[in-house]
Amino acid sequence: MMLVDRAAGTVSHHMFRDLPGFLAPGDLLVLNDSRVVPARLLTDDGRIELLLYEHLGPNRWRCFARPGKRTRSGHSFPIVQTTATIESIDEADGSRVVRFETEPDLEHRGHMPIPPYLGREDDAEDRVRYQTVYARENGSVAAPTAGLHFTPEILAAVPHAFVTLHVGPGTFLPVREDDLGAHRMHGEDYSLGAEAAAAINAARRVVAVGTTSLRVLESRPPGPLAPGQGRTELFIRPGFTFHHAGALLTNFHLPKSTLFVLVCAFADSDLMREAYAEAIREEYRFFSYGDCILIL
Repeated sequence: MMLVDRAAGTVSHHMFRDLPGFLAPGDLLVLNDSRVVPARLLTDDGRIELLLYEHLGPNRWRCFARPGKRTRSGHSFPIVQTTATIESIDEADGSRVVRFETEPDLEHRGHMPIPPYLGREDDAEDRVRYQTVYARENGSVAAPTAGLHFTPEILAAVPHAFVTLHVGPGTFLPVREDDLGAHRMHGEDYSLGAEAAAAINAARRVVAVGTTSLRVLESRPPGPLAPGQGRTELFIRPGFTFHHAGALLTNFHLPKSTLFVLVCAFADSDLMREAYAEAIREEYRFFSYGDCILIL
């Protein structure tokens, strides 16, 4: 675990088990308890792939599909013991609305949607290791990976509360526009319970565990947090004013991603570039199954 001290402008190196020692009395960790759904579906011949990411109603999902030429509007095909029909295509992002003859059995027929950059198919171990130990609310197509570092023992040693944000496919999409304001974020559903809101309001400092937890917090209005739920398209970029999160634990992210932009907003961009360069020199592991960085 790398530690970045924003006030001092320093970078230091530690182990994740040292985390409780960097917390002060009154600090509270806020974690995302969303559970990854095995929502990646393949036809028997492997020629068509669907990544389901939003349940629109009985037998209907919004998804990404490939290849495009085999998943045009009106096209039907057998997949995971049912039949899928492409109802419509969003020309802006290429997503599809698909209707199934019967609801697909994701738990038994679906694949874990591990990140494409891993360059391999998912395996049985991903069913366990691509979930946090506290995952409980079904809905994500990507793990809130900062939470993958926690064991039950470390979690029990730190004050914590849970929020829920179901991670959508936008986590995979790079920023392609030179103007960050032109980047379109996919909406993601979140919820903040009454118990968590009360704990957060009573905390001296809130440590967001992962960018998803931070986005839940900062999607709420300034001032004391009220319980609630909603859908957020918040894109946090340099110049953003943070109202609720005072520290951030996160992994090392892909370049040109909204996640790296977020950490540059939370800390000074030059400091974060220095931290990433140091991580490369020290051979930190990057991305979903990699190491983490604590920004205080």
